[in-house]
Amino acid sequence: CQPRHYNESGVGEGWWTAAQELDIAREDFYLQTKYTPEGGQDPNNIPYDPESSYEEQVRTSLAVSLKNLKTDYLDALVMHSPLNNMKDTLTVWRVMETFVDDGTVKRLGMSNANYLQFTTLYKEARIKPSVLQNRFHAETQFDTKLRHFCQEHDIWYQSFWTLTANRHALHHNEHIRALSERHDLTPQTMMFAFLLSTGYI
Repeated sequence: CQPRHYNESGVGEGWWTAAQELDIAREDFYLQTKYTPEGGQDPNNIPYDPESSYEEQVRTSLAVSLKNLKTDYLDALVMHSPLNNMKDTLTVWRVMETFVDDGTVKRLGMSNANYLQFTTLYKEARIKPSVLQNRFHAETQFDTKLRHFCQEHDIWYQSFWTLTANRHALHHNEHIRALSERHDLTPQTMMFAFLLSTGYI
């Protein structure tokens, strides 16, 4: 649960209302949320006791998310970022693995991780991450090595800040503008179409 950036209860209300009105089953929706360490939370709205153990923080965060999202399981639970060291990161991951064991979560993922962090987690994890969610921009060379690793290990690569992190290139690169005009698309639409065509979400 991460109320600083996401309105989980709004998402829960939205999918539940749509399901009722359109007669859509829960299985037709994909619900993914995050466990966010204290440093990434709004200090005035932390969904768990920051003085509690990591294990308790993760369990409480999941319980709050399930309530907000009006569901008894998640399609994916993502760790918002690695913690300060790999030992603590793996402590949190081990708790997340138990949620897969008991059927509360279908798959696990990581966000905001570099190549070393993610590949180390992959090596050490009992239940391997099947989602990587990273900022997609030139400063990280568009995660070329990580995206190749994901392809080799059947991991979904989810990009975020895809437009805002590439605003300058989308507005000022002549080649991108010419190509998008040729296909009667905006540069933003063309970028999303390209990413989807290459298997990225």
